Amino acid sequence: MSEKITLLESKLLNAEREVLELRSLTAGKPQVAFSAALRESGSGDIGPFNTNTPLKYEKVFSNTGNGYNPSTGIFTALVSGTYFFRFSMHNSHVANSVVCLKKNTELLVCVWDVAQSDVNDMGSNAVVIALQVGDNVYVELQATRKVYDDAGHYNTFTGFLLFAA
Repeated sequence: MSEKITLLESKLLNAEREVLELRSLTAGKPQVAFSAALRESGSGDIGPFNTNTPLKYEKVFSNTGNGYNPSTGIFTALVSGTYFFRFSMHNSHVANSVVCLKKNTELLVCVWDVAQSDVNDMGSNAVVIALQVGDNVYVELQATRKVYDDAGHYNTFTGFLLFAA
């Protein structure tokens, strides 16, 4: 039993040293940033759906702090503070796209493009907003609309903490 206690004490000391080292690397400041694209692979339209639907950005380029969940498409704030978010939208063939950035259920900003004489349109939008721990931010494809993506990763969702509260 004494040997096990000594071993556990040693592991605890090592873990404490690692935590101190990580804190010194980040100067004690939380680091939160993510960037993702809509498709991991393949190409084609996503949508239309009968109801407004959060887009699931499957190709994760970075997810420092693990606030972004590619299974749901939702970023959840683990740190209260001021954040920057940006998203892009692309459509092809028949333009019929409306995507909106939402905080919890609050509509923040949208990008849209509807059928005209052109094809292959893109748009983007961005916000700086305050979040509390547990707030959710996501991009929502509006009902009966669609977006197009392929290996070019035209549809992206990015966010990062500017400063903690």
